[in-house]
Amino acid sequence: MSMIHLWEPASGSWTVDPIPLAGHTASEANAFASCSVDGIVALWDIRMGKSPGLSFMAHNEDVNVISWNRLASCMLASGSDDGTFSIHDLRVIKDKDKAKVAHFGYHKHPITSIEWSAHESSTLAVSSGDNQLTIWDLSLKMDEEEFKAQSKEQVNTPQDLPPQLLFVHQGQKDLKELHWHNQIPGMIVSTAADGFNILMPYKIQNTLPDLAA
Repeated sequence: MSMIHLWEPASGSWTVDPIPLAGHTASEANAFASCSVDGIVALWDIRMGKSPGLSFMAHNEDVNVISWNRLASCMLASGSDDGTFSIHDLRVIKDKDKAKVAHFGYHKHPITSIEWSAHESSTLAVSSGDNQLTIWDLSLKMDEEEFKAQSKEQVNTPQDLPPQLLFVHQGQKDLKELHWHNQIPGMIVSTAADGFNILMPYKIQNTLPDLAA
């Protein structure tokens, strides 16, 4: 379906606007933005009307999932059917050569979920149909020679791994969705066809916030 309707809470129920938002020929989801099977991401400001204020080509294939960065509101992540995910800077979205600030092709199957960390603005997690959940830190720009030297010390480590890849979680079948815990830094819950996992990767910050500060 291509119709996206605005739902607003009203006295214990919902009021659904009968006039859909315009912008796609076929759409997947929306959260102040929508992703589409035509590879396009559209952004709405409901105060400005029913048409998207901005839309852009995010991927060459279907866009399955998107995530706003709550700590850096200009950043949007999108995941595609081709297994790639991209990071877009909305401040320069009209400049097609600069808007996509990062693009990763590590996963080989469709991206099923993507979400920015609630505590680290440069960190996000991605799940894929290849039965892997990966965690990325986009602030890392390790020297290429240093990264290759460190990789050689680890058994069976592929030499083409990007330095931004922090952690790979495996063991779940048909991963569907992931979410960061809002109160516990570094904790992730992931759901799959064979159950759910709660994990706290050792490379991710896992100290509780100082409530006395």
